[in-house]
Amino acid sequence: MSYSNKPKSLDSLLKDFMKRIPQRSEMKRGLVLHFWPEVVGEQVSKITKDVYFERDRLIVKVVNDAWRHELHMNRYSIKKKLNVKVGSEVVKDVIVRC
Repeated sequence: MSYSNKPKSLDSLLKDFMKRIPQRSEMKRGLVLHFWPEVVGEQVSKITKDVYFERDRLIVKVVNDAWRHELHMNRYSIKKKLNVKVGSEVVKDVIVRC
């Protein structure tokens, strides 16, 4: 067994940990919710009233129809960025509601 003296990044350690725990999908959903503000940015995060999962769909509630339309148009990009961030296809769809 060989060990490296080079420290691993927290991101790398977290991904290794996630591979070994039985509640992976629940943990990854939690990570998606945690990373939501970082992925969508401060402005969108501020107009988001609620973000939660219904099965494998991420439900996002926003303050008005204009923002609902904006996020709806960008939902595939948001989904891809969130899934890349957590290293898994956790989000199958993003549903935006008022």
